[in-house]
Amino acid sequence: MVTAHAMRNAMIPVVTVVALQIPGLVGGAVITEQVFLIPGAGSALINAIKAKDIPVVMAITFGVSILVVLFNVIADVIYAFLDPRIKLK
Repeated sequence: MVTAHAMRNAMIPVVTVVALQIPGLVGGAVITEQVFLIPGAGSALINAIKAKDIPVVMAITFGVSILVVLFNVIADVIYAFLDPRIKLK
């Protein structure tokens, strides 16, 4: 019984760390794709920077920023579920 109550309070920092790390993994794909020569969004970003293709750089940056906002919103919803003192209005 105590474990269930303690687990809900202990999960709030875990949710925070996970919500901030997932967009970081996507951003870290740039380095991984360059090291292992894997085609993907990271390689496209590097090629666009080298070619000075501003719209592609802006689109990929915008996509990563949308992921950051999305995962922060998801974390806030999970906070409201875990801690009843946090209300969604």
